[in-house]
Amino acid sequence: MPEQAPERQKVAVLISGSGTNMAALLYASRADDCPYEIVLVAANDPEAKGLRLAEAEGVATFALSHKGMKRPEHDAAMDAAIRESGAQWVALAGYMRILTDEFVGKWEGRMVNIHPSLLPKYTGLHTHERAIAAGDSHGGVTVHLVTPELDDGPILGQIPVAILPDDTPDSLAARVLIAEHQLYSRCLARLVTRGRNPDWLLEHVRASALALPETDEVVSHGMACFGIVKGKKFAYFSADHHGDGRIALLVKISGVDEQAILIEQDAERYFRPAYFGDAWIGMRLDIGDNDWGAIGDWLSRSWRTVAPKKLTGLLDAADEF
Repeated sequence: MPEQAPERQKVAVLISGSGTNMAALLYASRADDCPYEIVLVAANDPEAKGLRLAEAEGVATFALSHKGMKRPEHDAAMDAAIRESGAQWVALAGYMRILTDEFVGKWEGRMVNIHPSLLPKYTGLHTHERAIAAGDSHGGVTVHLVTPELDDGPILGQIPVAILPDDTPDSLAARVLIAEHQLYSRCLARLVTRGRNPDWLLEHVRASALALPETDEVVSHGMACFGIVKGKKFAYFSADHHGDGRIALLVKISGVDEQAILIEQDAERYFRPAYFGDAWIGMRLDIGDNDWGAIGDWLSRSWRTVAPKKLTGLLDAADEF
């Protein structure tokens, strides 16, 4: 039987006006191979034209004017509507509101924005006018994760757009908008699928593993593995190893009893890794909702089982500060 395609990730889009970037995301989502779907279009202006387009395309909408409301109250209402829709991600598409830290924090790593400049240049407004005034050769567009600092989150993608000798802010904006429509859906698609991307998952594991004292990374049995330099291994990164279809982290545990308990508690996430025996547990990283702090703790615990006492003593001393 052919493998079933992963369920599409649910996205809410926030707008304030015409919603052309929302429309680009929406129409891209209609392709058979798109990994996301738009489940809500919400606006802080009930007259926003993009709401009418979303309604015509059969997408649920929500509108609440921010006028007369305190910012935290309005953000809380928007957050409630997003959660009621079942959305797992939030895309800001011309949403002309500065968000509270609390709202942003609730969607950390899951809220994305598009900005019409080549960040970190020209955060905020009037980006095209500022780029032309500065004599820049290019303007452009950036897609980035949202953090409390305005237009300052990790960059997911950029497209430069040449500034012509006779450009005005409006003429440059028109070409940048075309680039925006090309870039946003591609970055969003990569973002919502990165939890199944072995390269992205390995980078997270690598960062935690190599932060432990005197560790290195090698390839063993076709897998990236981590161990004490010239010593024993404490973790393996498995990506479809022996065709098992899993992306997983393998770490050392106390033995068969702990292995059985973990598998009984969560058989979808934990498994007995083939060829490794009872002193190891496999934990899937490709089913989402990874707690990277807890994964770091697993790596540290596994490291302690193979590290010499002089190293564990150093780590214990560092932990006291």
